[in-house]
Amino acid sequence: MQPKVLKYILDIESIVSEIEEIKLRINNNFDAYKADFVVQRAIERDLEIIGEAVKKLLELDNSIEISFSKRIIGLRNIISHAYDTVEPELIWGIIQKDIPVLYQEIQAIKNG
Repeated sequence: MQPKVLKYILDIESIVSEIEEIKLRINNNFDAYKADFVVQRAIERDLEIIGEAVKKLLELDNSIEISFSKRIIGLRNIISHAYDTVEPELIWGIIQKDIPVLYQEIQAIKNG
């Protein structure tokens, strides 16, 4: 595995852990998430980083398969450029359903 590929994998792994920590701080409660704009922005920033890391990872090695990679990258672009259209319900759904899948895939890639 190329060192840069491993770097992006570790970046994604680290950010997923950070998202899980934030979820613990708010007791994994949507109402607490929705009521705290600082938490929302932190999660959005984490998702931006994941999107950029996935993009760079696939540029380095397009044989890597990540479910919904185009949607992950697209979300990064939406958060960055169309931030006023981001709905808390959408982000909450992503961190509840999609992030655990991404984490499993990253672990499988990392462990070869």
